Amino acid sequence: MKTIRGNFAFDKEANKEKIEEIKNFIEKNKDRKGPLMPVLQEAQNIFGYLPDEIMTLISNRLNIPLAEVYGVATFYSQFTFIPKGKTDIHICLGTACYVKGAADILNEFETRLGIKKGETTPDGKFSISETRCLGNCGAAPVVEINGEQVEHFTKKDVLKVLENNK
Repeated sequence: MKTIRGNFAFDKEANKEKIEEIKNFIEKNKDRKGPLMPVLQEAQNIFGYLPDEIMTLISNRLNIPLAEVYGVATFYSQFTFIPKGKTDIHICLGTACYVKGAADILNEFETRLGIKKGETTPDGKFSISETRCLGNCGAAPVVEINGEQVEHFTKKDVLKVLENNK
């Protein structure tokens, strides 16, 4: 069975093993004090985001109201409800990067991909988000692509990244 959130479908059959993995994690951790945060973190590690079906499963298995599960997950910016793209792009908007043009870089990615920060392209190839200080201010502006920092990033580099990660 598939359910759809935005342009993205969650396929329970294709995710059978991952669902079992999170069920086992919940079972091992349900009796500890404050199990919700570790369970949400593990679910996001397993799936790459928090699908609605998994939020419901967490609610049922931990016996915590679904509204509370969503309340916690929406409060913390580390959680996402949209799958990340194959190429996950983070633009640093810390002070040094911002002053050196990071906002223009973010706008260029948004324009070329046709999505806004926090979104993923419908084909699942790219996601973009902003971040605060990647700790490399001397190399500003910095963009992180799939966990790797690219220093002294320019608007011209946007097209290179998109072409190299089709």
